Amino acid sequence: MPLWDGRFEGGPDSEMQLYSESLGVDLRLFEEDITGSVAHCTMLAEVGLITEDEARILIEGLGKVRQELREGVFVPGVELEDVHMAVESRLTEIVGDVGGKLHTARSRNDQVATDVRLWLASRLTGLDEQLARLVRILLDRVESDGRTLMPGFTHLQHGQPIWLAHHLLAYAWMVSRDRERLAGAGLRVDRCPLGAGAMAGTPHPIDRGRTAELLGFSTLMENAMDAVAARDHLQEVGSVCAICMTHLSRMAEELVLWSSPGFGLVRIDDAYTTGSSIMPQKRNPDAAELVRGKTGRVYGDLMALLSMVKGLPLAYNRDLQEDKEPLFDAVLTTGASVSIMGSMWKTLTVNRERYVEELAHDFLLATELADYLVGKGVPFREAHHVSGSLVKWCEERGADFSVLTPEVLSDHHRAFGPDALKWLDPVAAAERRSSRGGTAWVEVLRQVTLLRAMDSQQK
Repeated sequence: MPLWDGRFEGGPDSEMQLYSESLGVDLRLFEEDITGSVAHCTMLAEVGLITEDEARILIEGLGKVRQELREGVFVPGVELEDVHMAVESRLTEIVGDVGGKLHTARSRNDQVATDVRLWLASRLTGLDEQLARLVRILLDRVESDGRTLMPGFTHLQHGQPIWLAHHLLAYAWMVSRDRERLAGAGLRVDRCPLGAGAMAGTPHPIDRGRTAELLGFSTLMENAMDAVAARDHLQEVGSVCAICMTHLSRMAEELVLWSSPGFGLVRIDDAYTTGSSIMPQKRNPDAAELVRGKTGRVYGDLMALLSMVKGLPLAYNRDLQEDKEPLFDAVLTTGASVSIMGSMWKTLTVNRERYVEELAHDFLLATELADYLVGKGVPFREAHHVSGSLVKWCEERGADFSVLTPEVLSDHHRAFGPDALKWLDPVAAAERRSSRGGTAWVEVLRQVTLLRAMDSQQK
């Protein structure tokens, strides 16, 4: 029998039951739903809306329902529609008519809003822990393999020589900002809507501050209509997840590239690759590719959360039942992706010698020649032109910078001295870039120290 049957003759059509039920999704909220009910029941007794004995019976009954759901003894049917009705119906079967008093001074509207916030609070903590782990793994990689010389890329073309550490630190900073965004979203999640009722509050003398305290919320949703209708906190979490997945997808793409024969910079561990059913030599970077693919799924979750509320009048509408599936998927998919990305970085092998010889004969040192001239007082635009002409000179001869001599350099510009060729050392080139945030090792160490300090403060 529905909990709202007094107004209606008969129950909903079986087709409608199947179409409208949300148990398949929101039953995962049963822990939060029962926790919220225990807090609500405690508060009702404290303000005198139910007796202490009634509260004891209800809380003990809720404990039994919780245990039955955990053990799979109680499996709600679709006729119970959602997790709230399932819990209350089973509770009433266990404790009798007193079970009907539990819903005093609340609605399913504020109940589900509270459940979702409680679910998010714990999951955001877990996601932050995974992000922190990823940052630490990246920093560990910086310290163990960071002095690997490699080309820095722009447009996927060789740009300038850098340390691998410099590249990894770029990702570490991105993930650290993901943690900052997550913490900001958590502040908006940490507001208790319980006691808002359907949308207008209640005439009963409840203590919303007490239930918020019992549930561990820092503050309340101050407007009852906003409390049940707001979904911006879910959209914000979805946005944080989507941005985070963007960073993971960029990492995944580079791991796919770097592990390919053409790059050969890293080898992804066998635990995160698979073979081919027809080509026995293959090592496919499946874990990285799956992270890249799941990113689109999380984008879709965010779009669902945004589109659901667009044009939706206040306060509660049944449309909002559809918020949980994309939210759960976004948070859980992002958490799993962060975890597996950390594991890939932790276990991969770096080929430290891959680019040493190649970079010594690479035009990516052209900027060094321009910077040498700038150091001699030549305007950068002129220096850039001269360096470009040297690249062209080499290309016309089918050669690289290794054919340059002091005479060739001085023929192109009189400011070139006999020491100019020393600037065509990729290691020295990387170490010269010691401006704040540069690739020089002194800057690498400074950033590692800063990120580790930030991590300690965020714990």
